[in-house]
Amino acid sequence: MAVSLYTIAVDAHDVKALADFWTQALDWQIVYEDPEEIIIGADASALPGIVFLRVPEEKTIKNRLHLDLNPDDQQTEVDRLIALGARPVDVGQGPEVTWRVLADPEGNEFCVLRPKQTLLG
Repeated sequence: MAVSLYTIAVDAHDVKALADFWTQALDWQIVYEDPEEIIIGADASALPGIVFLRVPEEKTIKNRLHLDLNPDDQQTEVDRLIALGARPVDVGQGPEVTWRVLADPEGNEFCVLRPKQTLLG
């Protein structure tokens, strides 16, 4: 039986604000919206998507799962994401790493990598 990744689910206190940040960050669009969840994707038929699910609690600890973004230019992308509302965070990565760790407006960590062509580099 075949299987594929359908969506990545993200708990959110403010689903609209978080979906708006990520649609701008990824140049995606909202493909479904109701008061409790918003799904974003490149388009309605492109998998996977990200679903933001409303929860009452705020984020309190470091994510166990995060997204890695692969830009054409790392510093330009970091600057753009910060202008959209991301902020730099220290999760213990140290100064020698080649990626930059940011957090979205609700504090979910993600990394901005150096440009890569394959999963191996």
